Amino acid sequence: MANSKYEYVKSFEANDEVMFPNLIVVRIDGRDFRRFSEVHEFERPNDEKALNLMNACAISVLEEYPDIVFSYGFSDEYSFVFKKTTKFYQRRASKILSLIVSFFSSIYATKWKEFFPMKDMRYPPTFNGRVICCATIEVLQEYLAWRQNDCHANNQYNTCLWKLVESGKTEKEAQEILKGTQKQEKNELLFQEFGVNYKKLPEMFRQGSCVFMTQEEDIAKYSENGTPVKRLRRKARILHSENIAGRSFWNVHQNLLKQLGCFAEDIGKINPDYIRSFLFENKLMPSTWIVIRIDGCHFHRFCDVHAFEKPNDVQALNLMNSCAVAVLEEFQDVIFSYGVSDEYSFVLKKDSKFLQRQASGIVSAIVSFFSSMYVMNWKSFFPQKELKYTPSFDGRAICYPSSEILRDYLAWRQVDCHINNQYNTCFWALVKSGKSKSDAQNTLKGTQALEKNQILAQFGIDYNALPAILRQGSSVFSVKEDVVIHEYGSSVEKLRNKVIVEYCNIIEQSFWEAHPGILD
Repeated sequence: MANSKYEYVKSFEANDEVMFPNLIVVRIDGRDFRRFSEVHEFERPNDEKALNLMNACAISVLEEYPDIVFSYGFSDEYSFVFKKTTKFYQRRASKILSLIVSFFSSIYATKWKEFFPMKDMRYPPTFNGRVICCATIEVLQEYLAWRQNDCHANNQYNTCLWKLVESGKTEKEAQEILKGTQKQEKNELLFQEFGVNYKKLPEMFRQGSCVFMTQEEDIAKYSENGTPVKRLRRKARILHSENIAGRSFWNVHQNLLKQLGCFAEDIGKINPDYIRSFLFENKLMPSTWIVIRIDGCHFHRFCDVHAFEKPNDVQALNLMNSCAVAVLEEFQDVIFSYGVSDEYSFVLKKDSKFLQRQASGIVSAIVSFFSSMYVMNWKSFFPQKELKYTPSFDGRAICYPSSEILRDYLAWRQVDCHINNQYNTCFWALVKSGKSKSDAQNTLKGTQALEKNQILAQFGIDYNALPAILRQGSSVFSVKEDVVIHEYGSSVEKLRNKVIVEYCNIIEQSFWEAHPGILD
């Protein structure tokens, strides 16, 4: 396929490879999960079903991505540890992070009803993520000790807090009572005031949950004489341990020793600031346009499994558009987005301070929200189709220094939309006429736009008459509209933002002149 004059914008994409021998850890945290927990009426201080849902999502992640050999989670966070030799997506931090966050979010939305059959999910769950590069196995050991120490400290505090609230204190009064108290004082408060022995609370609450894969012998099939044929299979295990960073726990699991290494000594004092120094973070340049581009992961297979129409399934495109609209409504700093097929680009305003312009936070928040929304909106667009497996998207952040270069980026994506759609329309017309896929590819090899239009004309297709959503992609942005609000017996006209979807030429100057507020 021909290259466009706009492809120079690819040079602004940064390389974010995590170099060997760093061990890669991806940590995800629920975004505003306190509100999510309140809206969905989770039990306090711990909702066992919600924790089991998090564990089920972690198991699915390990089953989907074999390079992840260990994970640890509590409350609304999970850490995923990759084997030391991983070459997963060329060890690119943004790709790895966004895929894990996206898949976890989609699974969470998909499995919700298994754990909360009587509750509707009222809005999509969103997770932030970050990559931690552990320079040595000792750094990983201290990282795990730090996370489990936080699990214990947070759970003990919250158990005390909610016992005090249940006894009649306000939340603020309970916080004042607990201010400055030590571990032993909290234990005494729980036992003396409420008869609660903290050490007898469920292990999952106090210690968190470990999920890792083991090799277990399983019957694969039976031979003709009825003898079972056994194979080693990967199987997820959930364990609870008082000290996951201790040698007594870690060094007895052969797969962890093989894939990550052994712990030589037990951890003494934990230094969180030292561990935070290993965060793989990229703060995006100020006063530049931030673009977050997300792409469907293995969407060729996803389309085949769900029998999407070829070359374009308009309902699938409308589902993508509905998710993009939701992103603009949720994240006020996103001012424009452009989408085609299984990709979307989201433009943040130039002076955005969203999440302190940290690339990992912005990418993970948007890709997580988009993924959850895709699952939640599925039935609205495909009421007769079951979602057979979980969709996932990868994402990246790119900075563009000027409005002109940003517009060239968007032009590049729209040119790609036209090139790809014209090719695919020809390809599937040839296949449906009886040619094999290989013959169709050979027929189209080296053809230009005019020749493709001539091929389509043989099938009675006028390419320029195809729906604009297919030829030009979808542009999503806000416009001001007048609304009449009735209050106190009178009617008042006010302006409000409304997110709309248009199928138009964004390469030409006329679009931007018609909508000056987008980039102004």
